[in-house]
Amino acid sequence: MDAPPGAWPRGPRDRLGATSSGARAPATPWARFSAWLECVCVVTFDLELGQALELVYPSDSRLTDKEKSSICYLSFPDSHSGCLGDTQFSFRIRQCGGRRSPRPTDDRHYDSEAPASLQRESAHYFGYVYFRQVKDSSVKRGYFQKALLSLIAPEYFDKLAPCLEAVCSEIDQWPAPVPGQTLNLPVVGVVLQVHIPSRVDKPESSPLKQCGQENLLPAPLVLTSVHELDLCRCLQPVLSHVQTLWELMLLGEPLVVLAPSPAVSSEMVLALTSCLQPLKFCCDYRPYFTIHDSEFKEFTTRTQAPPNVVLGVTNPFFIKTLQHWPHILRVGEPRMSGGLPKQVKLKKPSRLKTLDTKPGLYTSYTAHLRRDKALLRRLLRGLQKKRPAGVLTALLRRHLLELTQSFIIPLEHYMASLMPLRKSITPWKTPPQVRPFHQEDFLCSLEQAGPQLTCILKGDWLGLYRRFFKSPHFDGWYRQRRKEMAHQLEALHLEAICEANIETWMKGKSEVEVVDLVLKLQEKLVRAQGHQLPVTEATLQQARLYIQTAIGSLPKGLQAALCPP
Repeated sequence: MDAPPGAWPRGPRDRLGATSSGARAPATPWARFSAWLECVCVVTFDLELGQALELVYPSDSRLTDKEKSSICYLSFPDSHSGCLGDTQFSFRIRQCGGRRSPRPTDDRHYDSEAPASLQRESAHYFGYVYFRQVKDSSVKRGYFQKALLSLIAPEYFDKLAPCLEAVCSEIDQWPAPVPGQTLNLPVVGVVLQVHIPSRVDKPESSPLKQCGQENLLPAPLVLTSVHELDLCRCLQPVLSHVQTLWELMLLGEPLVVLAPSPAVSSEMVLALTSCLQPLKFCCDYRPYFTIHDSEFKEFTTRTQAPPNVVLGVTNPFFIKTLQHWPHILRVGEPRMSGGLPKQVKLKKPSRLKTLDTKPGLYTSYTAHLRRDKALLRRLLRGLQKKRPAGVLTALLRRHLLELTQSFIIPLEHYMASLMPLRKSITPWKTPPQVRPFHQEDFLCSLEQAGPQLTCILKGDWLGLYRRFFKSPHFDGWYRQRRKEMAHQLEALHLEAICEANIETWMKGKSEVEVVDLVLKLQEKLVRAQGHQLPVTEATLQQARLYIQTAIGSLPKGLQAALCPP
C-alpha cells in the first residue's frame, strides 16, 4: 500500500482529522475540501522508528515537523491502554508558528453568523483518530496498527489508497458550511444531512442522522458543537457532580481527567468543555495528552500555578506528576450494559496518593450552587429504565444550557446598558464609545435582575460571579461583546452619515476635510463588505454613492489618487 514519492495527486488541505484552521481561497485547488478538513494522515507503527507518518493527503501539506511528530504520538493509545480492535478518540494540538496565511473573507463571514462555540479556531488543530489494532502473526510484536480519520477509516482498511483519494474528492464537492443552512453531504455511499446552526437559532441537540441518496431523512444532524457527543453517556459516572463540574468549567479551573483509554478520556474532556454552550469555552483543553506532547514541561512544572487547561490523560504517571493540580477526575471503564452507572465520589486531594487511585473527583472546591436533585433522579431513573439515549442527552443538555443562559443573561443585560443611545450618534462627529464595565455596579443590579428570575437553583450566585470575573471566560466573553458593540456603533455611525445630506456638509469644507471623509468612508466600506459591520446593502450602496460624490468634488489629481485604476 506504500505509494512512491510524487505518486499522490495534489489533494485537499490537511486535517489530521483536524478541523480546518482556515479555508483556501476559492481559486486554489481543493478549496472546498479545506472548508471542512485540514488533512488526512495515515500513521503506522514501525518496529525500528516507532510511530511514523506513512501518508499525508494532500501531499503538499503545510504541517510542520513538530506538528507531524505530535500527530504521530497522539494517534496511538499509550502502553497503559489495552485497545485491541477499533478505537475512536480525538486530540487537540497547537499550531506551530500560528496562522500561516491571511484569514479569508469567507471565514470572517462564517464567524459573524455562527454561534461562538462553532467559530473557527485559529491557533489549534483538532485531530480525530480511528485506531485499529488486530492480531498479526507476521509482525514481531504480534499486532497490526494504524490510525486514521474516523469517517473514512473502515473503507480505507478495506480498499486502501484509492479509497482515500476518492473520499477526499467527494468532500471537495461539498458546499461550504454556511450558518443557517441545511446541507446534503454525500460520502462513502451515504448522505449526511447536516444543519449548520447560526447565532440566531435556538440551541438544540439531535441524534446523528445518516441516510441513502433516495431516502433523505427529514430531521438533519444539528452540529451543536465541533464534536457530536452523547452527552449523557459520556457524563454517566459524574452525573451526581455535573453542576460542580459545570462551575469548574465556567471558572476555567485546571482539571485533569485520568481515564482508562483515549476514547474515554477524549469524550469526557469534550463533554465537559461543551457544558458551557452557548458560551464559548475560552481555555485550553486537550482531549488526549501524553508525555510526548511538546507542552508536557509547560503543563507539569511546579514553579508556577497550573495553567487554565483541561487535560485528558491515560498514563497513571500523571497522578504523581500533577498532584499539585487543584482538581483531578479519575474515571473507570464505562459500563457496557445492565445496572446503573456507579457515581464517582467527591474526595479531598490528600486522598490522591497512589498510582492505582480509585475513581473519584479529587478537589477541595465547594460548589456555589445547590445541585438539582430532581434532575439527577430523572436521569438515573431514565438510565435504569433504558430510555433512549437521545432523550436523556437532550434533557441534560437543556438543563446545562438553561443554567448557562441564566448565568449569562444578567451579564448581557448589564452590557447592553453600557451601549450609548442611538440619538447620541451624529453623522459628522466621532461616535461615542461603549462605557466601561464596573463589576460592583453589575453585582448591585443582580438583586432586581439576577439569575433567580430564570433559574430555580439556590446558592451563592454573587460569589460565583466574583470568581467568574477572574476567569479567562469572563475576559473572552467581555472582549467579544465589547468588540461586537463597537462594530454596532460603527455601523450606526455609517447609517447616520448615509441618512445625512453630504452635499450640504461639503459646503465650505476644505479639500483635506473632504479627503479625510472619503478615506474614512472607504475604510468603513471595506470592513462592512468583509462582514465585520452589521449594515444593510442599501446602506452600502448609499456609502458608495457618497464616496463618488465626495471624490467628484475634488480636483482631478486628487480624484486619480483616491480612485486608483
